[in-house]
Amino acid sequence: MVRLACGCVGGTLHHARSLRRLRGLTRGFLDEGSFDTAGAVEKDFAAAATYAANFDPIAAHTFVGDIADYRDVPRVDLVIGGPPCQGFSALGRRDPDDVRNQLWREFVRVVRESDAQMFVFENVDRFARTPEFELLRRAAHAGGELSEFRTQVFRLNAADFGTPQKRIRTIVIGSRIGSVAEPVQTHAKVPVGALSRWRGLREAFLEGPVRLEPEVREVWLPESTVDFQGESVEGAFKLHDLHLTRQYDLTSEIRYAHIAPGQSRFHLPDELQYPCWRRHTKGAGDVLGRLEWDKPAVTMRTEFFRPEKGRFLHPQWENGGVQINRALTHAEAAVAQGFDDRHMWCGSKAAIARQIGNAVPPPLAEAVAGVVAQRLTAGDGY
Repeated sequence: MVRLACGCVGGTLHHARSLRRLRGLTRGFLDEGSFDTAGAVEKDFAAAATYAANFDPIAAHTFVGDIADYRDVPRVDLVIGGPPCQGFSALGRRDPDDVRNQLWREFVRVVRESDAQMFVFENVDRFARTPEFELLRRAAHAGGELSEFRTQVFRLNAADFGTPQKRIRTIVIGSRIGSVAEPVQTHAKVPVGALSRWRGLREAFLEGPVRLEPEVREVWLPESTVDFQGESVEGAFKLHDLHLTRQYDLTSEIRYAHIAPGQSRFHLPDELQYPCWRRHTKGAGDVLGRLEWDKPAVTMRTEFFRPEKGRFLHPQWENGGVQINRALTHAEAAVAQGFDDRHMWCGSKAAIARQIGNAVPPPLAEAVAGVVAQRLTAGDGY
């Protein structure tokens, strides 16, 4: 079994938010079957509790805090993780001085101190076009902090690996024992040969092993807490505990009822438009958008439960028939990310939403784990 340091990327000081993607990465790498966990770093308490509930039940290797304070780095074969994406995302300010953009330096430190043979660094698609990406590549050049590693960069869409969601990520794999093959695509928008068609939401919600009925009445999480490192945290919740809706006002429900699958705010009559929408007739085409049953979801964000934040309305809509006029539930968003009912969640509804929206889809992580495992088990040089 390969020793793996999961999510050694945590947060920084200055109130920067920590990485909350290590659960999906870890789930995918463990599902591949060649890896075990030896260490994890997470600044967010609820997210750390979620990690421990799934992968470290006695909290033996979960460090809760700033990665800059993480010093007891275990010796491992592989380090996986990545800094928070907010500083690089098209939705953020893209400020080059954002402290969150500097966390890759701490990731490099952990790689060096762990004596790892390989590392996997994950981030948003835009990361490959940032100055920080160039600095990371230079670190692997002669004289750099990672000069003994050969780096390879892959731009991967989670939908191509069986996730019912279009989500493109930059994956940087570093190795000092040889190069890796590109992860093998299993699905495609237009299937050819052995490739299957992209998974749609109908298959994910209604036809797969996890059945999520469109009608939802529950609003609040069950009353349940667990002890984590001497403190109480809400959870641990199963997937179906997260199949929760919100309380919408009548005007919102009327707006949602006017939007068919594939449509958005642009299709609302003038009397239902917000005043600011009437003035801005371009851009933000996904706002108040409805998903489609037989297509993957758009990229899940941390506020998927707010239809005004993107294309997050439930795909069930029939003119003159049954309509589901709400955003995705937490459970539906988790399934769209590729999680199943094995996974447990800790924290408030808002905290869990952040964890879901920032996660790496486990099917994508598993595909990356496959090529990493092949290199580690082969172990031959360049």
